[in-house]
Amino acid sequence: MINPKDIISTLQMVREENLDLRTVTVGISLADCVSDDINTFKRKIYDKITRIAGNLVSTCNRIERRYGIEVANKRISISPIGVVAAPFNSDQMVEIALTLDKAAAELGIDFIGGFTALVEKGMTHGDRALINAIPQALTESQRVCSSVNVASTRAGINMDAIKDMGVIIKQAAEMTAKDDGLAAAKLVVFANIPQDVPFMAGAYLGVGEADAVVSVGVSGPGVVKAALERALEEEDGMDLSRAADVIKQTAARLTRAGELVGREVAQLLGLPFGIVDLSLAPTPNKNDSVGEIFEAIGLPAIGAPGSTAFLSMLNDAVKKGGAFASSHVGGLSGAFIPVCEDLTIADSAVNGTLSLEKLEAMTAVCSVGLDMVAIPGDTSAEMISAIIADEMAIGVINKKTTAARLIPAPGKKAGDHVVYGGLLGEGPVMAVNMGSHENRFVRLGGRIPSPIQSLVN
Repeated sequence: MINPKDIISTLQMVREENLDLRTVTVGISLADCVSDDINTFKRKIYDKITRIAGNLVSTCNRIERRYGIEVANKRISISPIGVVAAPFNSDQMVEIALTLDKAAAELGIDFIGGFTALVEKGMTHGDRALINAIPQALTESQRVCSSVNVASTRAGINMDAIKDMGVIIKQAAEMTAKDDGLAAAKLVVFANIPQDVPFMAGAYLGVGEADAVVSVGVSGPGVVKAALERALEEEDGMDLSRAADVIKQTAARLTRAGELVGREVAQLLGLPFGIVDLSLAPTPNKNDSVGEIFEAIGLPAIGAPGSTAFLSMLNDAVKKGGAFASSHVGGLSGAFIPVCEDLTIADSAVNGTLSLEKLEAMTAVCSVGLDMVAIPGDTSAEMISAIIADEMAIGVINKKTTAARLIPAPGKKAGDHVVYGGLLGEGPVMAVNMGSHENRFVRLGGRIPSPIQSLVN
């Protein structure tokens, strides 16, 4: 049973180690807003979102005052627009995105996710219209995030969709060239996307979820780093088995804290509690970096030999700690390795310790994938699609979530610097091997069949 006094004590001890509630996300189903009239649909979704989440920000502020812990972001996830807005064309999809942006601005939230298409096995009219609308929608809106699921272990890999996404990502980046391709930073391509992710840009509310639900994302890379440093200093003969235990125990404490706060927010809003997503999600600040955990354990830098092995241990220990602490752990729950959002990871990419190829290898054992990776602006759409295909294959074969958030920075070449601001951070443009070449493999299209391990019935 969760003891609020113990949790409050824990939070007070680690506040200086950058523990925060990275996000409280209210998921809202728009299934009952469906209409074939665009104005009716826009009115319905605006009214429902603002009604259900109307007190989200004030409630989170109240929780902050009560417990003294920051709720860094207040967010909303919605039903996949590619499904609930299926009758509409691409221009109308842009109108819908702007309506979502207007609702988010009215509520004072940070991001709204769910401008989403689920196309792992094929596309409907609505899916295609949404995908074609993404560049304009993300350029003209401020708070809307988009995700496209192009693969799953059950369905295989939709190479036609991946081929399209290479073009879409290029267009989104080029339309925001003055901001280093910012629109592409709000777009992520998934394999095996979970239905309950509270983190952006991949958050959406799955069709099997409740009408409205509160989920929380807890982050604490600085807490894990400090716990490891203390254990290494205080315990003679400490080995990696003990290090894994320290991470697991720390993750359990963080999960319990997140669930306590999440349940209280849900109660105050009169909504059911969904899940707590314990993900070591860094910020571009010192002492809040996943890369610093690698250095704390003794690696010279993230990307050095041994990095993949330690990341596998870190990710596993975080999941075990979360599962021990709560019966409602969901989302991604693991370790994120976003380049631009993590000061230490960005530094490793700058000095050449971390290459795109090594980063891809590490995504086989982390909880997401190639995240917030800026690449040269002249990288061809086909090569972007090929990078995505490689990342999707890792997820499909290993029955895990993987994702690609790639930003071809217009006018920038490998080694240049990009700045996105806020939690999106800044970092180097990473080199892409043969990035400007054509790729006839991608042109073949079709579907890569699901692997034999998908036959589990």
